[in-house]
Amino acid sequence: MSDSTTFSQHINDGYTTKGDYITLGAAIYNEEVIGDAQIKIPLKTLNRHGLIAGATGTGKTKTLQVIAENLSEKGIPVLLMDIKGDLSGIAAASPGHPKIDERHQKINIPFTAKSFPVEILTLSEQEGVRLRATISEFGPVLLSRILDVSETQAGIIAILFKYCDDNKLPLLDLNDLKKVLQYATQEGKEELEKDYGRISTASTGAILRKIVTLEQQGADLFFGERSFDVEDLCRIDEDGRGIINIVRLTDIQDRPKLFSTFMLSLLAEIYSTFPEQGDSERPELIIFLDEAHLIFDEASSALIDQIESIVKLIRSKGIGLYFVTQNPTDVPDGVLSQLGLKVQHALRAFTAKDRKAIKLTAENYPISEYYDTKEILTSLGIGEALVTALDEKGRPTPLAATMLRAPMSRMDILTDDELKELLGKSKLAKKYNEAIDRESAYELLNAKIEKAEAEEAKEAAKKEREKLNTSSSSRSRSRGTSTTEKAIVKVLTSATFIRGALGILNKILGSKK
Repeated sequence: MSDSTTFSQHINDGYTTKGDYITLGAAIYNEEVIGDAQIKIPLKTLNRHGLIAGATGTGKTKTLQVIAENLSEKGIPVLLMDIKGDLSGIAAASPGHPKIDERHQKINIPFTAKSFPVEILTLSEQEGVRLRATISEFGPVLLSRILDVSETQAGIIAILFKYCDDNKLPLLDLNDLKKVLQYATQEGKEELEKDYGRISTASTGAILRKIVTLEQQGADLFFGERSFDVEDLCRIDEDGRGIINIVRLTDIQDRPKLFSTFMLSLLAEIYSTFPEQGDSERPELIIFLDEAHLIFDEASSALIDQIESIVKLIRSKGIGLYFVTQNPTDVPDGVLSQLGLKVQHALRAFTAKDRKAIKLTAENYPISEYYDTKEILTSLGIGEALVTALDEKGRPTPLAATMLRAPMSRMDILTDDELKELLGKSKLAKKYNEAIDRESAYELLNAKIEKAEAEEAKEAAKKEREKLNTSSSSRSRSRGTSTTEKAIVKVLTSATFIRGALGILNKILGSKK
């Protein structure tokens, strides 16, 4: 192998950049930190996505924190998924430590303790700015893929969306969607079949069961108004630093369906909203997906296809996606092949399966004349990682074992009082935390059903009255004829009439005599 001077030149040639950049740390060679061989990542390549991987406790979260801080300093907003609940400390400055000073002396980067502008967001009942989206914004295709329905059922969902569009029935939340499903197979069955074809009750029942499953994972909190405007993720503070948006997800670790639903909705909205910018000098927004395996573990093939499509296309909008997970094999190959920056922390070889995973992982990195990749993957220390990125021309940089810089902010969570103070300063809470329940498909269809039922009842009452009137008239005529006849008979057979009649006859007969 070459000496450290040659190695240093090798690294500096590979990581030289003319434009703006962030520095991750300094390279390690022969167990020695080479302070003048620094790992610089060009800002213009950060929208090419990335991966942060490694075993538990090797420093993945701290690497995420370092990159987020440096992006914020460069005026680039960040969105973090905080599943473990240990990222809120970014809002407070690091208290410092002698080991931090020692590390930064080795990597030849000055250390300054800083806090960063943070906005706390939430999907659940935890405190924070509420994240919501309407069913209509989600759309029939994405909804079908999230629900993992059959092709026939997906067609029915598309028909229901079309019916709602044609009849100006807003689909805002899951209650609206369930009501439309019910209406399509009951009260409105004839109406929909006339214009859109027959809708199977069995299929709508299957769709409804899928919705209930999603609802049980807390999706009813996510679907509704007011919809979150993704432009609010791209805010800059008064000092020109990018806001770090942290989504608190500590209470939905066991609800991967909700996490996937939120992520795909967010990415689809960003893709449809943000303008094309091609290869610009800096990204518009960087999104970190911690515990990325939660997205892929229970995803259907259709859902993974959707994710792969978004990953391939969204970089042209200036958006970088960074997947944080234990092993690169947690990420589908179609996604992994799109990732430009790779930060690989240590892996542990406890079992034959682990050794096989290490071998596969090593094959994902450029061949290096300075490192045995499989060997170094198991010998990296905490806060050390193998790094490869893309240079300004989009070419892979040399593989570098790297001692990473320490976070400038606190490597611990905020206290309850600090979190409360931070939430109290939120500029978005007033905008999004007020629940809105305007008239939508649920109310409009209920009113339509009630109106139809009232008209049916009115028509039935009218027919009943007509029936009663006809019957009454018939009886009246019958009663009138019978009474007259009885009166005549009564008069003709009365004693007075008979006596009078006989008296008249007697007079007539007497006069003739």
